[in-house]
Amino acid sequence: MSLVKLNGKRFPWNESLIDFFNRDTFIDDDFFNLEKSLPSMNVKEHDDDFEIEIAAPGFDKKDFNITMKDDVLEVSAQKSKEETEKDEDYTRREFNYNSFTRTMQLPHSVDQKKEVKATYKNGILKLNLLKMEEAKEKPKKVIEVV
Repeated sequence: MSLVKLNGKRFPWNESLIDFFNRDTFIDDDFFNLEKSLPSMNVKEHDDDFEIEIAAPGFDKKDFNITMKDDVLEVSAQKSKEETEKDEDYTRREFNYNSFTRTMQLPHSVDQKKEVKATYKNGILKLNLLKMEEAKEKPKKVIEVV
C-alpha cells in the first residue's frame, strides 16, 4: 500500500485547525484570489496604436466608466439588477450585483491628448489608444551600396 500526500485545497472540510495555521501563507484560499474575479484582457500593439480587449459579458455600454490620467488607464463597470414577483401566497425577490475594476500602467508612447476609441459588442469592450507620432515605427531606410 502506498501513501499519497493529499492537497489541502482538495478537501478543505477535512483540514484540522493546526494544519490551517501551519500553511506557508495564512490565507491560501481561492476565495481571496482577486485575479479570478477580474475579466480577461488582451493587449495588442500595432504600428499606430494599442488595442485592448476586455471580456465583460452581461454589461451595457452605460455600465462602463473609463478614465485615463498620468499614464494610468482605469476601466470599471458596475451593474445591479433587482427583480420582485408577488403572488397571493408568496413573494419572490432576486437581486444580482456585478462589478470589476482593471487598472493598468500605460507606456509613455500613448498619446493621451488624442481621443480614445471605445466600443462594446458581443460582451467584448475594445479600446484603441493612439501612439504619439515620434513613437510610431518608421519604415527602414534602405541604403544602396555603390
